[in-house]
Amino acid sequence: MDTRVQLSYWERESYFEDIDLLIVGGGIVGLNAALNVKELQPDLRVLVIDRGLFLPYGASTRNAGFSCYGSMTELLDDLQTTSREAVFELVDKRYRGLVRLREMLKEEDIGYEPLGGFEVFTESDQKAFSECEVRMEDFNAELKKITGNNSTYSVVDDAIAQFGFVGVQHLIKNSGEGQLNTGKLMKALLRKVRSAGVEVLTGIEITNWTSGTEGLIFETAQGFSFKSRKMLVTTNAFARQLLPALDVVPGRAQVLITSPVDGLKVNGAFHYEKGYYYFRNVGDRILFGGGRNLDFKAEETTQFDLTDIVQNRLDELLKTMILPGQSYTIEQRWSGIMGLGPVKSAIVEKINDSVFCAVRMGGMGVAIGSLIGREAAELITSRK
Repeated sequence: MDTRVQLSYWERESYFEDIDLLIVGGGIVGLNAALNVKELQPDLRVLVIDRGLFLPYGASTRNAGFSCYGSMTELLDDLQTTSREAVFELVDKRYRGLVRLREMLKEEDIGYEPLGGFEVFTESDQKAFSECEVRMEDFNAELKKITGNNSTYSVVDDAIAQFGFVGVQHLIKNSGEGQLNTGKLMKALLRKVRSAGVEVLTGIEITNWTSGTEGLIFETAQGFSFKSRKMLVTTNAFARQLLPALDVVPGRAQVLITSPVDGLKVNGAFHYEKGYYYFRNVGDRILFGGGRNLDFKAEETTQFDLTDIVQNRLDELLKTMILPGQSYTIEQRWSGIMGLGPVKSAIVEKINDSVFCAVRMGGMGVAIGSLIGREAAELITSRK
């Protein structure tokens, strides 16, 4: 069956004529960039497109909805390869991004819950926990400069029984973290973007683009072409399909969610094994994801598949550590695709006078997406 689209005169005139900026990627970064471009230059005509049929196609609506800016083992791991200054600069950016997000959108509209973030340590993690204890005072001093909180991190071992865990020896709490509903977040952000006069269209995939005398020319998988004066690529893990030179690799994140659990004790957002596993309550359900560290190479993919090695490990940890003795079923399993790189830093660049990118969120899109969108908008609208 021929799936090519023949645009009518009205469709082309209303949606695809006289475009000043095309944003390819309708996730958190793309929508924030669009909103900020309209604030900086209201007269520009901005079109956001996404290949997803009705939702962004990547990670923005497929993540776990953590409002987090740094568990201790993650930061200690980062310090092995990154300078202290750079590590805490990133913490600062993540924190400021989350604050900005909650200022831009009402907390009730994004389902924000300030329940705290927790890091789980089992018997085999004793060495890691001991290192965290040694560094806790130092880290709290650094975080005070960012958050104003005197004691961001604290050991809360007394809460282990309260949450019903088995095999957990220690818990470290980050008092400033929380969780949100990324479906509600995207709906609220879309409403705000559209009210600013930005067109947002889904189900459109760019297969090729060229630069011509009248601007950029785009070919679509749907069989029609159109033009725009400028382009911003915010497709994150998929960015190299349009800009092959970018240093971005995909990283698949596999996730599941349970049926409602009677008397669920888990309340908050939890990390395990340097953040490679993560779980939280969604009402009286458990959302659980991770396991990319079981086979890094296999998870460097843009395929939205599930693998036995990851899913079996998630099932095992859920049964033995998180919900031992509890009755539940797995209601859904899915995956999302993150954009990763050799370092934890986003790429916000001007490729040439007409082409820009804001990609490689490193799994931090919820935290830094609003700031990266603003940076991209300022870069595009700058006269320099």
